[in-house]
Amino acid sequence: QVQLVESGGGLVQAGGSLRLSCAASGRTFNNYNMGWFRQAPGKGREFVAAIDRRGFTAQYADSVKGRFTISRDNAKNTVYLQMDSLEPEDTAEYYCAASVGMSITTMPRGYNYWGQGTQVTVSS
Repeated sequence: QVQLVESGGGLVQAGGSLRLSCAASGRTFNNYNMGWFRQAPGKGREFVAAIDRRGFTAQYADSVKGRFTISRDNAKNTVYLQMDSLEPEDTAEYYCAASVGMSITTMPRGYNYWGQGTQVTVSS
């Protein structure tokens, strides 16, 4: 089992940047593919980005491609989401998640463990 704790959220103006971090407990972090999701009020949970166990392969939602970058440091048991050129539409609670699946997935049901979330608010 792994526990996930997100940090780095906050209030930023449109066009600004934030870097989210997700720290994982345990010694088997590199056994998990990792993902970031977000959920705005009144909406479902939306895939943002995912990265494979070794950090070699990443996948992004079309809405964030070219603006967000996912990365991981297995020595630090941490996955990151660098968010640039933020837009008011990016306002949401952001969650990191860990998957034991064979390959990265964009589906929330493909993830086994979830963090508690961190709020990102982008003002116009």
